[in-house]
Amino acid sequence: MPIAFSKKDLNSTAWFSLEKGIQLFAGVFIIPKIFNTLGSVDIGKLHFVEALLGMFAPVFFLGLSAISIREMVLHPKSCEKIIATTFTMRLISWIALCIGILSYLIYTKNTALFNLYLIILFSYLFRLTDVFELYFLAKKQAKFIFLSKILSLIIILLLQYYGVKNNLTVHYFAKIFALDFLIQGTIYGIALLLNKGFSYKKLSISVPLGKQLIIMSFPLIISSGLVMLYIGIDELFLKYYYSDHANGVFGSVQYLVIGLSWTIGFAIINALYPSLAESYNQDNNTYKTKFKQLTLALIILGLSIGLFYTGFGNYILNTYFSDQYVEAKSPLQIFCWAPLLIFIGMLYEKHILTINKLEHEVYRFTVGCICNLVFCYILIPLYYINGAALAVLLSHFITNIVYPILQLSIKNRRFYFLNLK
Repeated sequence: MPIAFSKKDLNSTAWFSLEKGIQLFAGVFIIPKIFNTLGSVDIGKLHFVEALLGMFAPVFFLGLSAISIREMVLHPKSCEKIIATTFTMRLISWIALCIGILSYLIYTKNTALFNLYLIILFSYLFRLTDVFELYFLAKKQAKFIFLSKILSLIIILLLQYYGVKNNLTVHYFAKIFALDFLIQGTIYGIALLLNKGFSYKKLSISVPLGKQLIIMSFPLIISSGLVMLYIGIDELFLKYYYSDHANGVFGSVQYLVIGLSWTIGFAIINALYPSLAESYNQDNNTYKTKFKQLTLALIILGLSIGLFYTGFGNYILNTYFSDQYVEAKSPLQIFCWAPLLIFIGMLYEKHILTINKLEHEVYRFTVGCICNLVFCYILIPLYYINGAALAVLLSHFITNIVYPILQLSIKNRRFYFLNLK
């Protein structure tokens, strides 16, 4: 069967994949050194703060990323208006988020991790500029995203290497995390300034458009909130039942599987989504063909990641991580199969985004949160970090495999009975 995606689609995917491949290669050498320098306890603290603030991230992002890309694909003449409106809404939500979280921290006198909360919170301000990345995604101009992320990666790697060599604190590495987004945003801004297809003069804020975007994205705000709760549940249980050390060890597992490997599939799906959205509106048969081909590619990628860590996971931990992370070996063997499930769920999300049935995102992640909560409650006290890995994997299976199959089978059954009538 010939490849249904165009040369431009594949070029965009190649840029994304190359960028993630370089990140993976660089990350293998520098990130374990950061884990070893800080130790499992400080990594656990940073991981916990990121997970806790991550639960509020949907309030900041407002579910607008996927919606904005879709609207720019469908309405290319309104790109500047969509970007300006999205940026403004996110800025307002960030201010509200800051006031709420800082007020809570001051009221509760939570000083132990106050600086970490403050640094990560301000990193979200710099992430406002990712609305420019959405434009390049919609226009299939991934080379600009590649340029921005690679230049930022070089600077960040140098700063991280300096921190490792001088045994600097967790606050230093948290600041670098925030700086990464600032550098990327600056480069995006310059790239747009030089882009002939984009005009800063056309940037305008539209209140009616803002209301329309919020209405369309509301299911994604709810589902994104559920996703972040879903992701953060295991950290909360590990902290409650055990310690920051346990969170740090599980953080190394999540870094290897999610931080390095999962992002490749994420990049491929994001790069090809504009092509999927176009095909759905132009030729349904082409859409189905592209969807099947992308599904097959992601299944192969997911299986490859699982097999890689099954074969080489212990070697990676023994070679690049200190003895503090020896407990990560067993959970890594369990959790390494998560990308296979997540990729299928991400593709299902793009499908229901395209057909405008986003309420299913709310339903399936509600189910996922409940399942993960129950699994964590049962398995973490019994099996420690292995229990956390198993709980997340089982909930991913239900959320990304069981729910889509049931939903699609029920839909087909309804269609069958309607035809009988």
